Amino acid sequence: MNSGKRDAPPVPRALDALRRPLRDLRVSVTDRCNLRCVYCMPREIFGRDFVFLRHADLLSFEEIVRVARQCVALGARKIRLSGGEPLLRRGVERLVEMLAGLRGEDGTPVELAMTTNGILLAKKARALREAGLDRVNISLDALDDSIFRRMTGGAASIADALAGIAAAREAGLTPIKVNAVVKRGVNDGEILPLVRHFRRSGVILRFIEYMDVGSTNGWRLDDVVSAGEILARIGREFPLRPLEPARAGEVAERWRFADGGGEIGVIASVTQAFCHECGRLRLSTDGKLYTCLFAGEGADLRAPLRDGEDDEGLRRRIAGVWARRGDRYSQLRRDASGLPARKIEMSYIGG
Repeated sequence: MNSGKRDAPPVPRALDALRRPLRDLRVSVTDRCNLRCVYCMPREIFGRDFVFLRHADLLSFEEIVRVARQCVALGARKIRLSGGEPLLRRGVERLVEMLAGLRGEDGTPVELAMTTNGILLAKKARALREAGLDRVNISLDALDDSIFRRMTGGAASIADALAGIAAAREAGLTPIKVNAVVKRGVNDGEILPLVRHFRRSGVILRFIEYMDVGSTNGWRLDDVVSAGEILARIGREFPLRPLEPARAGEVAERWRFADGGGEIGVIASVTQAFCHECGRLRLSTDGKLYTCLFAGEGADLRAPLRDGEDDEGLRRRIAGVWARRGDRYSQLRRDASGLPARKIEMSYIGG
């Protein structure tokens, strides 16, 4: 019998101006960090007198979940929590629990991940896993403690980060990915020590080209160690074989050790731009939606959220931002015309 009611039509998957689908949502939950990494929050800028956002300026957990739910409805199948350092956000385990129940229109569970520096992870890994976190990426740029302290502003010890990795493994937050940003003359001598340490460990080590994110890290092209050079250095000691991407839109180029010793990856935003496959949307700490890691401006969602906009209106607003998206900064980097003069800092929108 026909009840007279019609099923609501499925929400179409969001496509941007270059026909790229929305796949991932990255959420920065705090602009604060316990490290002062030279490529993200250099101490000379983010010093003792730097003014961070007030708690009232941050999106609440409920507001984050509302945005995330609409992004999932538009096609996102992965949510990554970042910062700043996300483990500094009080009660972040509760946010994980709130997000863990999200499902796509077809019932597919959303993958829930976190990027962290690992310093506080030893104390929180178990609770995060029990709350529903699937896995973690851990930033670790060196094994030598003096180089580690130089890269991170001297705020922590390598032992703290390694303890976080061990705790994540024990808690089942796997596969663990360790991300190392390589800066020439600072930590490029750590490439092979990192490889030797994590080979056969089950941890996937990924090297990231030093990027011109934000406007405060003093980026120069001469400081970039290219993915090609990184792979050549590794390959001389450990022969490598290419791997197929694990999923559509994956930013890391994957390689396996020829002797079966595991997997590594390289992320080459500078020398091998992958903008044409990028499906990431970023929600900043204070509720702005950014369509590129290198963007200069974002669309404000905090005001409509707090002014009572309903879910349908919020979804249409997000879909409109994505539909107008034509960003391809890394492909245009060498042509300064049309690029933002000042870019948002990574600590506001995550990596």
